[in-house]
Amino acid sequence: MNSTIKILVVDDSVVVRRMLTDSLSADPQLEVVGSAANGNIALARIPQLTPDIVILDVEMPELDGLETLKRIRQTHLFLPVIMFSTLTQRGAAATLDALSLGANDYVTKPANVGGVHQALEHIRSELIPKIKVFGGKARRGELMATRRLATPAASGSTNMAAPRRPTGRVEVVAIGVSTGGPNALNELVPTFPADLSVPVVIVQHMPPVFTKLLADRLRAKAQIQVEEGAPGQALEAGHAYIAPGNFHMIVQKEDRTVRIGTNQNPPENSCRPAVDVLFRSVAQTYGAGVLGVVMTGMGQDGLRGCEHIRKAGGQVMVQDEATSVIWGMPGYVANAGLAEKVLPLHELGSEIVRKVRAGRTPVS
Repeated sequence: MNSTIKILVVDDSVVVRRMLTDSLSADPQLEVVGSAANGNIALARIPQLTPDIVILDVEMPELDGLETLKRIRQTHLFLPVIMFSTLTQRGAAATLDALSLGANDYVTKPANVGGVHQALEHIRSELIPKIKVFGGKARRGELMATRRLATPAASGSTNMAAPRRPTGRVEVVAIGVSTGGPNALNELVPTFPADLSVPVVIVQHMPPVFTKLLADRLRAKAQIQVEEGAPGQALEAGHAYIAPGNFHMIVQKEDRTVRIGTNQNPPENSCRPAVDVLFRSVAQTYGAGVLGVVMTGMGQDGLRGCEHIRKAGGQVMVQDEATSVIWGMPGYVANAGLAEKVLPLHELGSEIVRKVRAGRTPVS
């Protein structure tokens, strides 16, 4: 059996198709079996080439990426599709639409990165790891084994010395999420009641433009107020704040008010915004009053931050493997023994609300 991951590249730009083909083919684990200039050609080639994964442009003539994705899902429900989108308002909107239609993930096209070398490096660092994860879904058993091996308990000094038992009532909910996050947040955030008595702070790994649009879309469905976090903004109960793309978000107390801060310090875990940065700051500011929640995502961002939350006496819970698109981030936290609970996505919201309400006397 051929062990390489077979890729179909779909983009109307000859330059982009060539760049992707050359960059991806240089990896011995990947094989570009074909390309297509629009959705109609791609749909015709999928049964001929039987790719393990499709890299799909958003904006194309004749049949665009969204319509192509819809038709792929009608005949190939489990064929992984990664959208290759532009870093624009229109591209961001189409990408979020694509995720809701069943795209597995997305990568933004390299723009203003300084030349061909930097563009190729962007593809190697951002796109190839996702191809390797999702491309294995054509061989489901292989992917499951990879997911289990990718989240070992023994991953450096993750086993803390006797973390404190959670104490005190919840004063803030801090959420970290990445791959699969927009859809997961779209299910979770609307479960929070309008009278939620604490603020919610969120890091979703996303670039600029995307985070603002995600906040707008969540606000349209949520009972609480959802917005992109801004420097100096005071945290309010019943509000959720999403870290802006390309900025770390922190919280800090000024007199008796907790406010948002942002910075462009170096990426952590190759991410900016990073979950670890936010989680460290909430642990320092709120201590035992933190409820940390780690959801679906690649990598281990959030692991060290959860250590800080537990050391401060706060609580941690994570999304389970079955409902996670990728059980990387939550898996590392769970396997390190830092999570009080491991729950499916549909139970996270009610458990968060229950913990927030615990210890509070209802107003009559």
